Amino acid sequence: MNQVYDLMIVGPATRDVNVDYTGAEDRSTGGAVTFCTPAAAAAGAKVFAAVKISPEDGDIIGGFHMDPADIALLPSKKTTLMKNVYFTPDRERRDASCPARSDPVQPEEIPDVDCRLYHLAGLLYGDFPNELIKFLHGKGMVSADAQGFLRHNENGKLCFHDWTDKLQYLPYMDFFKTDAAEAEILTGLTDRAEAARQLRRWGAKEILISHNTEMLAYDGRDLFTCPVRARNLSGRTGRGDTTFGAYLAMRMTGAGMQEALRYATACVSLKMETPGVFTGTRADVENYLREFYGN
Repeated sequence: MNQVYDLMIVGPATRDVNVDYTGAEDRSTGGAVTFCTPAAAAAGAKVFAAVKISPEDGDIIGGFHMDPADIALLPSKKTTLMKNVYFTPDRERRDASCPARSDPVQPEEIPDVDCRLYHLAGLLYGDFPNELIKFLHGKGMVSADAQGFLRHNENGKLCFHDWTDKLQYLPYMDFFKTDAAEAEILTGLTDRAEAARQLRRWGAKEILISHNTEMLAYDGRDLFTCPVRARNLSGRTGRGDTTFGAYLAMRMTGAGMQEALRYATACVSLKMETPGVFTGTRADVENYLREFYGN
């Protein structure tokens, strides 16, 4: 019997240079696909990762610590290079630049495996052409992070602009994630609940909006929030991607919205206490839930 995956996470991995508010520099592997994948796998979902990088950076694949049958390298002339300079200890204010970027993911590159949900874990506008959204919609459910449609690389400088095709393509989104700033760019609304309602009116079926204080989920009927309770923010990078990876995994393995949101928020709260990707287990998250979220 062929393996059926709960979700395929598609997108570019990056070489990252991060400079904190003290001037200390570290180099790491980043990208939405890098942070989403381990969080989704830890929650118990069967995950396939399709990673867009240059074959010269093939060592990135080994860093996922996955069965080779569950991961694919999608070749690119370049691997995306990101530089983040943070101005505050909480890493909420930063200057981001992109000295190099990967090629777009084309429909014919999507691995031919059985999958229920395809998540577009993008970094920059142009990572995913519109025809890819339509193609994946014909294969299964689709989810996306707004970042991949709002953030533009303009001669190395990263700028955010509204998604001009949002009214056409939001109806393809079974799940759609933004952060608070992206939600405001898309909708013009600063109230996160109202922004989620507007995105739903435009066609996205289930919306998750991340914020440094809480996570919010809305499906047109129910709206839930859950507070972030990280004890420190040393692992701030990858917050939204970790949250959404865990949330999608929980939803695709049968959890309701509120349960999925509580688990995902606890997962990211725990993850933010340590730099890098989430390396814990579902049991670690459940222990954190009991300790910091009660019943």
